[in-house]
Amino acid sequence: MKILILGAGKMGTFFTDLLCLHHEVALYDVDPKRLRFVFNTYRFTQYEEIQEFEPELVLNCVTLKYTIEAFNSVLPYLPENCMLSDIASVKTGLKEFYESTGKRFVSTHPMFGPTFATLDNLSSQNAIIISESDYLGKMFFKDLYHSLHLKIFEYSFEEHDKTTAYSLAIPFASTLVFAAVMKHQDAPGTTFKRHMDIAEGLLSEDDYLLTEILFNPFAVEQIENIRTQLKVLLEIIKKKDTARMQEFLEKVRKNIE
Repeated sequence: MKILILGAGKMGTFFTDLLCLHHEVALYDVDPKRLRFVFNTYRFTQYEEIQEFEPELVLNCVTLKYTIEAFNSVLPYLPENCMLSDIASVKTGLKEFYESTGKRFVSTHPMFGPTFATLDNLSSQNAIIISESDYLGKMFFKDLYHSLHLKIFEYSFEEHDKTTAYSLAIPFASTLVFAAVMKHQDAPGTTFKRHMDIAEGLLSEDDYLLTEILFNPFAVEQIENIRTQLKVLLEIIKKKDTARMQEFLEKVRKNIE
């Protein structure tokens, strides 16, 4: 298959490496310097090169803020039967966009990133495929994700955003609050250092990605839950209520079983 990948960032180059040995792959980016280290791949910086390539599938890996803009930029240069695809971590607006194009599409979300995942061992990681996607597109990505030993789940656009609000917005917000009250420690404990590693990894991600995850329409409710439970914990601590603290800890242990 002839596959065009948009964006030579971390995930764009990951998918390029993954696909280029079995497909004819082209990688497009406006910055030619970001294309220097890809192999067995066409390197495009001009729309006319995309038109000449005639891709059968476009995989959009640009920064979340520019996903739809990138699609709109290349649409005039794509063949009529070219399928669109994205790996966006928030799907807000994409369903309407795909419907407006009239093109076949497949939307997925590999639930891992280069910062925290070991990309040569993804057996403990997950991927979501959007149920409204084209059947053949879903089969292509199911085969691809199975080859990486990912656990695959199929959700609608709305179900996906509700899931990511819970699984991403909660840890993102918790980590940001931890980092917001941070001060230098000469002798940090093990737990502190682990939290620091998570915070440093999170803050190395693209700012727009962090912003859009937290701006997910379903994120507010989940973050409100953090505030509610923090208020309960603070009240227990202020009153030094040992019995309620025991109840709170038992509840937390049951939650993570």
